[in-house]
Amino acid sequence: MIKENSLPLSVLDLAPITEGGSPGESLRHSVELAQLAETAGYKRYWVAEHHNIKDVACAATGIVISHIAAHTQKIRVGSGGIMLPNHAPYMVAEHFGTLAALHPGRVDLGLGRAPGTDYATAQALRRQASVHDDEFPRMFEELRHFLAPAKPGQSVTAIPGAGADLQLWLLGSSLYGARLAAHCGLPFVFAAHFAPAQMEDALEIYRHEFRPSQQLQAPYVIVCVNATVADTKEAAERLATTEYQKFLGLVRGKRFLLPAPVPTMAGRWDQREELHVRHMLQESIHGDPVNAKARLQDLLKRTRADEIMVNSWIYDHQARLDSYRLLAKIADEISV
Repeated sequence: MIKENSLPLSVLDLAPITEGGSPGESLRHSVELAQLAETAGYKRYWVAEHHNIKDVACAATGIVISHIAAHTQKIRVGSGGIMLPNHAPYMVAEHFGTLAALHPGRVDLGLGRAPGTDYATAQALRRQASVHDDEFPRMFEELRHFLAPAKPGQSVTAIPGAGADLQLWLLGSSLYGARLAAHCGLPFVFAAHFAPAQMEDALEIYRHEFRPSQQLQAPYVIVCVNATVADTKEAAERLATTEYQKFLGLVRGKRFLLPAPVPTMAGRWDQREELHVRHMLQESIHGDPVNAKARLQDLLKRTRADEIMVNSWIYDHQARLDSYRLLAKIADEISV
């Protein structure tokens, strides 16, 4: 159980669909993981929005969040994130206002500006060619307008939504996202689980340019990383070959169900591909509890993160649960 003065940990879930599995099984596994996270003392459980990706089952993100919330009692639930350009801000306000009404004091609305999919699917979602960077702040302000308490004479009100009891977060993997979060005075989540290159620069900019807001008086940072922890280093390294295979597929432009681990990655990638994958996954934590603790402490030292969020690409469901159990024990040993 993670104690109050220990490292706060949270979960990011993409509801992975494994080889031989199904979306239904994946979502049942998500419920089990959320219940474990709640029991172990994780702070929040977020679901990410992705579309037309073979190995993730979280496309209907709000529905998944509602299902997770209904099967847990107190852990915060939310989006990591809702890709705002895919949606009408008014409908996001209604959907998350409804979640907040059903589960008061538990809902986080994390927002991103990427489509969470490929170009063709983005067109199918948006029914238009593109949404430019300069439109995201406008959409965000529109969303904030509909989530604010309704004003007298307001002609269009989100019901539920207006005045909803929820927290807004901004997600990003770039300097742009850091600056926007700082300008808006919102907590910032950096996506080091797939794009860690600008992490330290982005966090420095966020803290330097942060403007206090009604929601947040001082900067608050979550860093999201992948983690695979097992009782032994060898076991963790074998489990982590699933993550390597997935990202190798991304490098090659190939999509497939989450693959089973293999004894070694030798012979499965060339030198260029290996360098590319390892660069994308340079912040991933793979190891036994001793190694994982050292990696977490190093990450905290470099980022001064207020909270660490963990995603995992582990094929075996029981091994995935065990990894999160071990991480909770490790976090309890790290005082903050």
